[in-house]
Amino acid sequence: MTRYEYELGRAADIVARNLFALKPGETFVITADTESDSHVVDATARAAFAIGAKPMVIWTASPLGVGEAADPMLPVEALTGALMGADAWVEYNNQWLLYSTPYNVAMKQNKKLRYLCLVGMNPDMMTRCIGRIDFATLQEFQETFSKMLSETKHVRITTPAGGDLQYDHIQSIPIRCRMGYANKPGSEMLAGQISSTPDFDSIEGTIVFDGSLVPPCGKLEEPIRLTIEAGTIVKVEGGAQAREFEVWMNGFDHPQMKRLAHLSYGVNPGAKLTGDIVEDERVWGSTEWGIGSVPAATVPPDGFPAPSHCDGICMNSSVWLDDEQVLDTGTFIEPQLVRLAEKLGKG
Repeated sequence: MTRYEYELGRAADIVARNLFALKPGETFVITADTESDSHVVDATARAAFAIGAKPMVIWTASPLGVGEAADPMLPVEALTGALMGADAWVEYNNQWLLYSTPYNVAMKQNKKLRYLCLVGMNPDMMTRCIGRIDFATLQEFQETFSKMLSETKHVRITTPAGGDLQYDHIQSIPIRCRMGYANKPGSEMLAGQISSTPDFDSIEGTIVFDGSLVPPCGKLEEPIRLTIEAGTIVKVEGGAQAREFEVWMNGFDHPQMKRLAHLSYGVNPGAKLTGDIVEDERVWGSTEWGIGSVPAATVPPDGFPAPSHCDGICMNSSVWLDDEQVLDTGTFIEPQLVRLAEKLGKG
């Protein structure tokens, strides 16, 4: 893998100075596991230290699961204690802490904590998805698309792989426009993702994952077809990876693990399908469905807890907002979005 030594330094500086807006004296926790990339961790720590912040790097063994499923393999109390005293936290863990007990407790009780989820980050991804991004134009694109979504009552999504489903959009819950700015208390994600909250019971149709599904499968070698009734997975079809997913999902013996959890649109112009979910769910023109645990930000005030969470990618999506088509097999066709996409090199 190319290390991008110079480019990585620029990207890490953007994380520390622009995205977190770190200040001298702030405690900046960087978490990683034994599957994380040390070059990314070290570059970020250097950038934070150069500002005058106090980087604290925490390495742990890689759990065999993510979210709350990782708890039994984590030093939960010590990790939670460190996060409770932090001003800012960037997560580079490959087996992510997002939705784990340390995350849930720290985000609820540490009211000053600024969190940025960059799980599985490597030098190549960090260069393409952070270091080379025109953040001003991307922000304008995301805000324009988000406004369209916020005014929508009904959505239909199809994909060339055979996906076709519809749902009603809950307008009272704000669109979550992921721009990667962790300069205010709360939980933030890598730029290039827009998430909305469906009326889960209204979701009907077919989802076909043909990009990746993490966990448990990673990058997909064959499509996985899900039949959805009232927001619940009632049938899983496909080959060996479909069976792997079904066994994983059923193994929790929890009803929420068969429920859809969120819908997101991928719009990071540097993202490509790699099997790393934090990048895959931002591939331009894709849609992503979460399954399992629902955070409070998606459905206030408490979300829907579950033992774990996974994310699946539908490539080259077509999207209709009410009766207007805005995305056609992965290419934006709405005039305002076309203009901005061209500035981002995705025209």
